[in-house]
Amino acid sequence: MDPSVDTWDLSSPLISLWINRFYIYLGFAVSISLWICLQIVIKTQDRSSQEKSVPRAPQDLMTNGYVSLQEKDIFVSGVKIFYGSQTGTAKGFATVLAEAVMSLDLPVAIINLKEYDPDDHLIEEVGKNVDKWLWMLGAHRVMSRGEGDCDVVKSKHGSIEADFRAWKTKFISQLQALQKGERKKSCGGHCKKGKCESHQHGSEEREEGSHEQDELHHKDTEEEEPFESSSEEEFGGEDRQSLNSIVDVEDLGKIMDHVKKEKREKEQQEEKSGLFRNMGRNEDGERRAMITPALREALTKQGYQLIGSHSGVKLCRWTKSMLRGRGGCYKHTFYGIESHRCMETTPSLACANKCVFCWRHHTNPVGTEWRWKMDQPEMILKEAVENHQNMIKQFKGVPGVKAERFEEGMTVKHCALSLVGEPIMYPEINRFLKLLHQCKISSFLVTNAQFPAEIRNLKPVTQLYVSVDASTKESLKKIDRPLFKDFWQRFLDSLKALAAKQQRTVYRLTLVKAWNVDELQAYAQLVFLGNPDFIEVKGVTYCGESSASSLTMAHVPWHEEVVQFVRELVDLIPDYEIACEHEHSNCLLIAHKKFKIGGEWWTWIDYNRFQELIQEYEDSGGSKTFSAKDYMARTPHWALFGANERGFDPKDTRHQRKNKSKAISGC
Repeated sequence: MDPSVDTWDLSSPLISLWINRFYIYLGFAVSISLWICLQIVIKTQDRSSQEKSVPRAPQDLMTNGYVSLQEKDIFVSGVKIFYGSQTGTAKGFATVLAEAVMSLDLPVAIINLKEYDPDDHLIEEVGKNVDKWLWMLGAHRVMSRGEGDCDVVKSKHGSIEADFRAWKTKFISQLQALQKGERKKSCGGHCKKGKCESHQHGSEEREEGSHEQDELHHKDTEEEEPFESSSEEEFGGEDRQSLNSIVDVEDLGKIMDHVKKEKREKEQQEEKSGLFRNMGRNEDGERRAMITPALREALTKQGYQLIGSHSGVKLCRWTKSMLRGRGGCYKHTFYGIESHRCMETTPSLACANKCVFCWRHHTNPVGTEWRWKMDQPEMILKEAVENHQNMIKQFKGVPGVKAERFEEGMTVKHCALSLVGEPIMYPEINRFLKLLHQCKISSFLVTNAQFPAEIRNLKPVTQLYVSVDASTKESLKKIDRPLFKDFWQRFLDSLKALAAKQQRTVYRLTLVKAWNVDELQAYAQLVFLGNPDFIEVKGVTYCGESSASSLTMAHVPWHEEVVQFVRELVDLIPDYEIACEHEHSNCLLIAHKKFKIGGEWWTWIDYNRFQELIQEYEDSGGSKTFSAKDYMARTPHWALFGANERGFDPKDTRHQRKNKSKAISGC
């Protein structure tokens, strides 16, 4: 035996620890592992509680970040508001709604879909489809989806703004209830027509006394919800039962195709049964007035004299100019209108387009059909003339106003139905035109080429205009922003209807630089389609910055650029030539060669002869027709293209504005 071993005392505690050291190491390892697991659990609980509170760092609303509020336990973790906007309306609504949500001490994020992650595919599927898909995937609504439309005939409260306010009020009220933990029983998917049974009966945990209150509240608020619907009501019978369970994302495509088919069939059935007849009516079943109090205030500030419930008149700046002897509008140069005797009016403030260059900045209502209360044409004409005369009277004694022209201006000789809106929408437009002609007032009617049937049914006018703002489907949608889904077919049909007219017809082209000036060949094809007597080509007028349009001064072409466009266009349409020019309006006139007789242009109008012809037409019950060449007059030399005057009447004195950058608009 090794003698060194005898020197060790095995009963020593240190020796025992050394011998059992592996067990000690194992104990330390287990203890550390347990401590780490405990720390993970604690941190997880802390993070969960923090998610229910609001972060403190403030951020801008429009940067897709959350707005910070004081930290607080709540039942609603936050609100995200998605918006997609062309004119700024939806963006404004999103901001207003966000402010209302913030007042509840809730975090809110405003998200522009244009800047949203494209992988989510939400840009093309905003609103209805997102609502359906979320519901089908098992999400629960805070409240039913609200819908709004700029088309006022589809509005329940008179305007899209009023519909939004009504929906916002109910949404904020619902958020307040959720914030307090008063959330109602989740919908089981068996409800019909968007009416959740749990909303009426409450949850089993609530007291019986609260059930009746819920039912009364439900009945009271049911009528107030604007355009509310839920995805359940868009499925029928067996399909609704099959959708009670969670739906796989892969199955959404087939289901949505089926839904769209059912929706089309439902709309067709409703149209046949006349369920849409009450649209555009108030709670008493009466048709609403087109001009709401808010709209009346806005248009009055812009200088409109409003007539009845849907008409208006305004003094054109060229009327004021000619009263002072400072020159007339391009219609004076092209057609011989006496600008100081021209009344600019409309029997319909509503329009079916939201053009980017509208100088009214979209304060007028928009719609696709007449659903409003209607005033009689006799009243409209009487008040239009009276209001026009009252505005002329204000120039009596004003320095520079010529006495003879002031007296002449008190008698209306011409009516430009181009003030704003779509005059041809007015159901009694033919009666209104007949009254004008009986008063020996010539008629210049402008339409936006979206109502072909109305163009075909239109009685003779002195001159009929169609706005041709673009020559392709894509550019027309971008510039005019029409409400009709079949806008392009309506546009083409309107041009075809124009070709059948016997009286003077005009294409009205507005050039927007970088948007529609490179479509010469397409414009030429449209000329062949409608075969107009004249083509007016005018550079767009910039009317100032507006949230409703992205138009800037960079889109306004120089006059020489307009001249170059016209020269190139005429080369493509051999039956036409450049006839007149009005440099001051940045406008040129292309005329059909049939108005060039013996080497001289006859683009002016013999207004007295027109009145004789229209009277014969009326007396014969419409059997004695007439054509544009029957009331033409010779164009003076100063109005011709290439003349030194460049379209300015030498009888007047040209006045140079001190502030040349000021926006100028007119008929």
